[in-house]
Amino acid sequence: MGANLCIGLAERHPEWRITALDNLKRRGSELNLPRLRAAGVRFVHGDVRSLGDLLALDKVDAIVECSAEPSALAGVHESPDYLVQSNLFGAYNCLELARRDSAQFVFISTSRVYPYAALDALPFTETDTRFELDGVEGVTEAFPLEGARTLYGATKLAAEHLVTDYAAVLGIPTVINRCGVIAGPWQMGKVDQGVFTYWVLAHQTRRPLSYIGYGGVGKQVRDLIHVDDVIELIDRQLSAPEVWAGRLVNVGGGRAGSLSLAETTALCQELTGNVVPVGVADSDRPGDVRIYLTDASRLYALTDWRPLRSAAETLEDIARWVRDNEALVVSALGAS
Repeated sequence: MGANLCIGLAERHPEWRITALDNLKRRGSELNLPRLRAAGVRFVHGDVRSLGDLLALDKVDAIVECSAEPSALAGVHESPDYLVQSNLFGAYNCLELARRDSAQFVFISTSRVYPYAALDALPFTETDTRFELDGVEGVTEAFPLEGARTLYGATKLAAEHLVTDYAAVLGIPTVINRCGVIAGPWQMGKVDQGVFTYWVLAHQTRRPLSYIGYGGVGKQVRDLIHVDDVIELIDRQLSAPEVWAGRLVNVGGGRAGSLSLAETTALCQELTGNVVPVGVADSDRPGDVRIYLTDASRLYALTDWRPLRSAAETLEDIARWVRDNEALVVSALGAS
């Protein structure tokens, strides 16, 4: 998301001096360097885990902190050290930079802060292609936070608390965006993060897939939002820091912008013309969720911003990008 955000803001505001800082750890992130250069974005090879890397930057007016290790399975099969250092201490270091310069701080958080057992306890109905929530449009910011939420979700929630207190104690104008699934071109999707891009890429390259958990029928549901829609929202937040100061909002596609895995498979077949084998793995993964839908009512009460691109249009955009860059993407991601 970070590279798309920098490029999108540079296109909207050629008068802004935009810097992208990244450690290039994630496979495929190096593909963004020519794009950043062409857009006039300055790139700094640094790491949010290093306060020195951040404090070496020139004075900044605003920071968008979207640097987290985003895998919901991070820390499950390996040490959680990188996850905690990046997501929690990285956020702290970025806040210290904001404190140094009295800069606006926009924090990209996640719907994973909501406990998975509580989400799965919501009443639902099973239809032919998906699980449906009963009685509610989606999850609001008032959803109870007691319970486990994956190590990824825990680090992001802990970072949210830091952001809130830096704002209260130091007067830094902050915004917290709890995002559902952000999707779109140039996202290097994997099985544990960026699932919609991963699904399109697997169909385009004819790689087998699996429905994991919940009966292995692919009826789990997520809402998704196109990265360009998120960029438009962040642009508005950056352009009016006093209006957004202290806000915490859910950001997502909601019921209208949601897909189940089975529905995604059908769309990918239509978009790519390929049918790939989809296996069944009935055992659940740690921290998985049957349904997550965003209720963005709080956000919509603050702004006339709305997602403009449907779930199908987002997948179509991804499929076009994969077709145009297939060799490059496959080379970068390998067999992941």
